[in-house]
Amino acid sequence: MIKRDMTKKLKDMACKFSVLAILGPRQSGKTTLVKDVFKKHKYVLLEDLDVVEMAESDPRGFLEMYHNKEGIIFDEIQNVPSLLSYIKTYVDEYKKPGYFVLTGSQNFLLNQAISQTLAGRISLFTLLPLSINEMEKAKRLPEKIEKAIFWGCYPRIYDEGLEPTDWYPDYIKTYLERDVRQIKNVTNLTTFQRFVKLCAGRIGQLVNFTSLGNDCGISTSTAKEWFTVLEASYIMFSLQPHYRNFSKRLVKSPKIYFYDTGLACSLLGIKTSEQVDSHYLRGGLFESYMLSDLMKQFYNKKMEPPMYFWRDKMGHEVDCIIQDGQDLTPVEIKAGKTVTQSYFTGLDYWNSISGSDPKSSYVIYAGDQLQKRSNGTVIGWKKLPKYFK
Repeated sequence: MIKRDMTKKLKDMACKFSVLAILGPRQSGKTTLVKDVFKKHKYVLLEDLDVVEMAESDPRGFLEMYHNKEGIIFDEIQNVPSLLSYIKTYVDEYKKPGYFVLTGSQNFLLNQAISQTLAGRISLFTLLPLSINEMEKAKRLPEKIEKAIFWGCYPRIYDEGLEPTDWYPDYIKTYLERDVRQIKNVTNLTTFQRFVKLCAGRIGQLVNFTSLGNDCGISTSTAKEWFTVLEASYIMFSLQPHYRNFSKRLVKSPKIYFYDTGLACSLLGIKTSEQVDSHYLRGGLFESYMLSDLMKQFYNKKMEPPMYFWRDKMGHEVDCIIQDGQDLTPVEIKAGKTVTQSYFTGLDYWNSISGSDPKSSYVIYAGDQLQKRSNGTVIGWKKLPKYFK
């Protein structure tokens, strides 16, 4: 098992809250994590039809049957959201910290139920696939960035030595057949799969829902709804533009990225890590890998990622702005392996109009060197966790 960086924070919150919920994509390691951290809890998988039927028909009896001195793990809680109300009653009566541990892989089914029933009683976590830091500590991090992008970060691939070309197509098929079909506004899975592939073809680009809808043969409103589904089920995320204007007209559309580049490569039909190197979307894939890892640094510490991009109407752009209160840290992400002065063009412009200290600027690139320059620090991709804690 690869140790997860979230472990310490999870244990801390288990001493303060009666309910903990770990949300994230399927196969991101949620079950393995909670079983490791809460070894004495009774484990219940809410997927078998007879178990689900029992939980729905007699929730009080169900909770009593699985009562355990230490606590209970309910895996895939989104399959029985009605159980949350009865968990609330139990929590209010016994007030035992860390008693209920919930996992879920469908954000769109869980958030509303949790907010309505367990507000103030629950500590929420988001567990994404493996981070660079986790893979490096486990000595599983690929040596070359092309292999890292192609293999992605799902734990099972590294734990079991699976080939990405074998694993990801099955993952996509399972996602479509088990998760998406439960959503009322997705009726045609074939068209939806084409939509997902079209999104992968726009990785690192501004979202244009009209264009996506036209290319897929669906309406703009449906494209927006389906995009939301992909975000809520942890397939994609959109990076929002930063709001600070600096007297320039800003781009207001978000940009498309995938939480896992191995999944994106599969959707794009990439068959080898060598194909990543020459692919026309190499830059977008590298950006996606780095931005996703930055998000993992925040989520593993139970923080919402305060990340944006900045672009004005004249084409000046910074790939990522990290906001900490009033402090803004600009980060450029470059897929090349040789550092050139052009890497700093966007940073130099942004620092000049914002009045920021250039020494607080960063370039993350696909090479290995560390360079401290007068207009920013250059970091090799493997060192990202060291500089963005």
